[in-house]
Amino acid sequence: MARPKSSTFDKTKVVAENRRARFDYFIEETFEAGIALSGTEVKSLRFGEGSITESYAEVRGNECWLINANIPEFSHGNRFNHEPKRPRKLLLHAREIEKFVGAVERKGMTLVPLSVYFNSRGRAKVELALAKGKQTHDKRQTIKERDWQRDKQRLLRERG
Repeated sequence: MARPKSSTFDKTKVVAENRRARFDYFIEETFEAGIALSGTEVKSLRFGEGSITESYAEVRGNECWLINANIPEFSHGNRFNHEPKRPRKLLLHAREIEKFVGAVERKGMTLVPLSVYFNSRGRAKVELALAKGKQTHDKRQTIKERDWQRDKQRLLRERG
């Protein structure tokens, strides 16, 4: 019997986060994906190095790939060190990949990585989101709402 999936992911150590993605996109649905890494990439991530700010995911054939994610070379690595911006395979179920293909092709959505983290079992995972791009006026509205929430909290604190 399959273990039920929880709505939140078990993040013990967050390595890289794409905070800009929540501002630039409407996040529709999030998924947890494994990532195929070489040994020096894992070591580099364990040291807290890595960036996914300009990265995205795409489906090629029946596989999902993380493109443009930067995991710098391991400082104590030897001549077998990895390439920092190579495409990395994401480990997903076939049903999830089919869902991504349908959403990207039909609905015009984008696959955006939100964070790279290690779970409680020590496995490197990527939090992927199916997202729709925001227009400029939507971004302005987001800024207004954030400012209002901040002002509201300040007023409540002052009034006691």
